[in-house]
Amino acid sequence: MSIFLYACESWTLNADIERRIRAMEMRCYRRLLGISYKDHITNEEVSRRIENVKGPHVDLLTIVRQRKLKWYGDTTRSSGQDHHAGYRKWRQKESEAEETLRRQHQRMDRT
Repeated sequence: MSIFLYACESWTLNADIERRIRAMEMRCYRRLLGISYKDHITNEEVSRRIENVKGPHVDLLTIVRQRKLKWYGDTTRSSGQDHHAGYRKWRQKESEAEETLRRQHQRMDRT
């Protein structure tokens, strides 16, 4: 599972890749259950048997999609908002310091 899902966040999912993921998942399930491709058992039946053995589960394609969405959310949150927010805070502190210095100079000029 971990080997298959390695770096799946960066995959570009299209119809062909989705079909291959489903096929690989069924191949693995059939192998785990000891079902030959010659036995003519449908994918739905294989899924039912896996649920009986394993219980409710999430298919690999759904896991890949969830990981891609999580990665996208992480990168969009960290790829600019944090940097700009930090810059704005730094710039605000710098402006406040400049304003304080300007006021001090004005006071000194008055005396």
